[in-house]
Amino acid sequence: MTEQANPDSAAATVLVVDDDDTSRYILASWLRRDGHRVAEAADGTQGLALLAAATGADRPELAVVDVNLPDMSGFQVCESIKADPLTAHLPVIHVSATAIEVNDRAQGLYRGADAYLTEPIAPTEFLATVTAALRYARARRRAERLAGRIAVLNQVTLDVYGARDGRSFAALAAAGAAALMSAPAAVLALDLDGREVRAATGGPGEGPRRFGGAAAVLGVLADASAPQEGTGTRTAVLTAERWTGLTGCEVFEDAGEVAVILARTSPGRPPVALAVPARALGGDRDLFAQLARTCALALEAQRSLREEQGLALALQRTFLPSRLPSAPGVDLTVRYVPAGARTEVGGDFYEAVETPGGLLLAIGDVVGHSLAAVVVMGELRQALRAYAIEGHEPHAVLDRLEAFLVQFHPGVTVTACLVLVEPGRRSVLVANAGHVPPVLRDPDGAARHLTEHGVILGLGSTHPPAVRHPVPAGATLLLFTDGLVEVPGEHLDRGLEALRRRIAEGPRELGPLCDGLLDLFAEGKQDDIALLAARLD
Repeated sequence: MTEQANPDSAAATVLVVDDDDTSRYILASWLRRDGHRVAEAADGTQGLALLAAATGADRPELAVVDVNLPDMSGFQVCESIKADPLTAHLPVIHVSATAIEVNDRAQGLYRGADAYLTEPIAPTEFLATVTAALRYARARRRAERLAGRIAVLNQVTLDVYGARDGRSFAALAAAGAAALMSAPAAVLALDLDGREVRAATGGPGEGPRRFGGAAAVLGVLADASAPQEGTGTRTAVLTAERWTGLTGCEVFEDAGEVAVILARTSPGRPPVALAVPARALGGDRDLFAQLARTCALALEAQRSLREEQGLALALQRTFLPSRLPSAPGVDLTVRYVPAGARTEVGGDFYEAVETPGGLLLAIGDVVGHSLAAVVVMGELRQALRAYAIEGHEPHAVLDRLEAFLVQFHPGVTVTACLVLVEPGRRSVLVANAGHVPPVLRDPDGAARHLTEHGVILGLGSTHPPAVRHPVPAGATLLLFTDGLVEVPGEHLDRGLEALRRRIAEGPRELGPLCDGLLDLFAEGKQDDIALLAARLD
């Protein structure tokens, strides 16, 4: 088959269905002289059988069908072709020496034909009609194929942006490249910790697998395609033998040459390398380059998120107490667990302040997860310390925090629980602004929630007076944030009750008690957890 400059005009395999030997010979001769290959059938049944049996390059791209056939009409042949999903795309040109009226032509076109010619037919008109039908059909197939590949690219984009870590990223990118290019594929990249991650697959639908090879191969590939500081995409073509020797990846052994596209989003960042057989690129080089850019951007987004979260966590830690005060008769222990690595930081905070009225313990949570929540948390904690050392009772401190939020951070809401341990008295004062209730465990192991509750901070409301609770010597008080007990889809009371039981059964020592609670309740949680424990001796 002769390849012409315009792919839409390239030669094709054409099926000619005509019961007249002379007419069939003339049409086939014209087609062959124009470079096409021809399959011939003398009736409709034979023509449909040829279409059903044809495979690969022998599959016709167009059918020329006489209207008057001995076993069925050409219209019926056309309808059968268009009804079969495997041949529905095939353009059909009707020819006829007898069905030449306007109604005949209209019926043929209404019943699925793409063109209708009546004899006598000039060779130039016939071949021009064949070329036009092929051009339209090929353009339509290209558009459908491109739409399908774009859909694959969109799905791969979602997959790689949702990757949990470097290893899953490489596996998803390799599977996506294989699906997009309908070929074996491999991916090399650096994860967020600077380690090389690799994955390859033998083709669409095959499971990704890791491969070994020379260390720092990504840098070698980058040098082969572009300077280290270059951005955008660059392509390197290696022999399959060179690729296998360099990377240890054997999925391209029969490929001849391997095309490697490297993408870098900004200077100084490591590139992402995607590889496929060079012959698989074809007219999809731009799509493959777009996939490489997408993968590089996905990793860059993960790096940026890691850096932003690291900054927020560092800022968060600076806002938390560097040490706990030492108060007579009170032992304190604290645990703080930041949110999961893929979750934004929150505004959980704790505090212990010596005041004229005793030791004030506080725990709270700025609603929301963002760097802004961390900043509000820091400001609120400093305001709390200032109001506490002025000697205000817990509910009066909450009133002042309320005014502070309304004035400087309107719209922000905060939950907080304040407990004042009064010196020389076996009691505590509790003021709660919408926070989960603390747990008080008596020396005999009996544990209960201190359930007094007020509205959350930030609504402009006043807060009820603190409630006094008697506390026997040796009692344990635990304040915590909802990240410890909250489970999506479950009522909060269920988690609170489970925590109360565990506290009742837990060890007397504060450190083991807190660690045990975190082991039981913190695993898999996607929120910050603050836990402040006090034993009142």
